Order: sequence, then C-alpha cells, then structure tokens
Amino acid sequence: MGIDLPLIWFVIIVFSMLMYIVMDGFDLGIGILYPALKDNQDRDLMMNSVAPVWDGNETWLVLGGAALFGAFPLAYAIVLDALSIPLTFMLLALIFRGVAFEFRFRADESHRRHWDHAFIWGSIIATFMQGIVVGAFIQGFHVENRVFMGGYFDWFSPFPLFCGLGLVVAYALLACGWLIMKTEGHLRRTMYRVLRPLTLFMVTVIAAISLWTPIVNEAVFERWFSLPNLFFFLPVPLLVITCTWLIFKSAKRQQHDSIPFLAALLLIFLGFTGLGISIWPNLIPPAISFRDAAGPSESLGFMLVGALFIIPVILVYTYWSYYVFRGKITPDQGYH
Repeated sequence: MGIDLPLIWFVIIVFSMLMYIVMDGFDLGIGILYPALKDNQDRDLMMNSVAPVWDGNETWLVLGGAALFGAFPLAYAIVLDALSIPLTFMLLALIFRGVAFEFRFRADESHRRHWDHAFIWGSIIATFMQGIVVGAFIQGFHVENRVFMGGYFDWFSPFPLFCGLGLVVAYALLACGWLIMKTEGHLRRTMYRVLRPLTLFMVTVIAAISLWTPIVNEAVFERWFSLPNLFFFLPVPLLVITCTWLIFKSAKRQQHDSIPFLAALLLIFLGFTGLGISIWPNLIPPAISFRDAAGPSESLGFMLVGALFIIPVILVYTYWSYYVFRGKITPDQGYH
C-alpha cells in the first residue's frame, strides 16, 4: 500500500492554516482592540506583548499558500480567480499593518497617532477579508469543467460578509485572552471587563453561522443533521458550551489568567473543526475533492521531502520564541 500523498498534503495545509489562525489571530486581535485603550502606556504594552513573535506567526500563512500552489494547483487557480479581490486587500492590509507596527515605535508623538490608525485598520481589514474567504469556502464556488465560472464579486454576499465580521470578533476575543495572560495592572483589569461581552458576541456569531451554514449549503445540512452523524458531531456544540462556561467563570473570579486564552483558542479550534466537517473531503466546495485537485505524485513526493525538513524547523523556532518570551510583561520591558 503506497503513501497517500494528496491526503498528507491536505493535512499539512489544514495544519498550516490552523496554526496561522491560532497564532496570528491574537496578533491581529491586538489591533482590533486598540481603539478600546487610549493610554499610550497600555498601547505600548499591547504592542510589546506580541513584538517578539508577530512576524514569525505569519510564516504559517506563507507555508499554507505555497503548499496549496505546489500540491493542489487546480485549487490554487480557482481560489485566486474567485477570491482575488479579498485576498489582495488582505495582503495589502498585512503589509501596511507590519509597516505601522515598526514605524509606530520610531515616530514622535505628533505622528504616532497616524501609525496607530494604520495599525488598527490594517488589522481589521486583514481579519475581515480572511473571514470573507472562509465564508466563501463554506458558500461554495461555481466551477464547470474544472474552471471557475462565477463572478469576481460572488464573495460580496451576506454570508461571507457576516463571516468576516465574525472573525473580527473571534480575533478580538483571542487578543483579550492573550493580554489577560501576558499583562498586569490596569490593562489586565480592562481586558477582564471586556471578556464577557466579547464572549457573548462570539457565541452569538457561532450560533448564527451554525444555523446559517446549512441554509447556504444543502450538503452541509445533510452532513450535520442526518443520522447517525448528528450523534457523532454532538460533542462539538457541547464543547463550545463548556468553553463559554470556563471563560465566564474566569471573568468572574479573575484568577488563572491563562484560562480565557486557552478556552478562546479551543473555541476557534472548534469553529475550524466545524468548517472541516462541513466541507470534507472537498478542497473546493461543493464538488472538487482534494484528490481531484492534487498535482502529480512526483511533485507531491518531491515537495514532501522539503516539508519534512522545514516544518520541524518552524515548529522549533516558534516554540523557542514563545518560551524565551514567556511570562507577563511590564511597562519597563521593550522589544524595539
């Protein structure tokens, strides 16, 4: 029995995207929460909490995009055709946000607020566009004879736009948990105050998307609500309820500062798992599976050799950077 190369590469891409959403999510969420804090010292702390790791987090996005191009060229071509506009805006926002991140610390007081606005809008637009991409995948693409036949603005419809807003809330919740875990004093207390409202928004978004998804995609309805699948997938909503309870309990007691972040991470993971359950085994919903979209076996095997080297290196680097900069930060610490 040979190695199932398409399945291995599908797992690699899913893992890369999950790592990106989890790790760059709270990073982008810092910019989304930025308007809630007006004090420059609090804003400096927010920036410094992610300064050592923010650029490394985006490595996973690069890896996922490169893997999609090399392993599933058909899917890559369709995605670029269908989502060229939101993907372009996302990349421009990420670039603009990265520039603002670096220049803010070097600007004088009269110019710092301009870079603050650039950081805020870069974070919001990048997140919103990522949510649109996720919503477009759930909604599906109009493909005929392995060619995208839809319009360039098919993504501009209520469901993907709502998913964009939902991801903004999700990343803000991740950032709130991150700042509770990494900071002390006034900033930590402020984040605990906004933790409950953000969690309520997040759960509302999850419920709305869960009810809306079967409407926009009949195959999803069959996948989730047919028997015995309904019983197999029941742990997903139960775990969502458990995570919500843990966050509310933590917000009340304001102890064990790592719990809000870990529970928010699990909520995001459950949402990602729900997406995977909904579209499996399609890489381009509703009809092109990852096997149909895969490139030649020779190419997949050749690239896998490189992936087996580069992925452990990225994992070790990521672990080491988070380990070195573990613990809470204080106002006198700076990484710029």
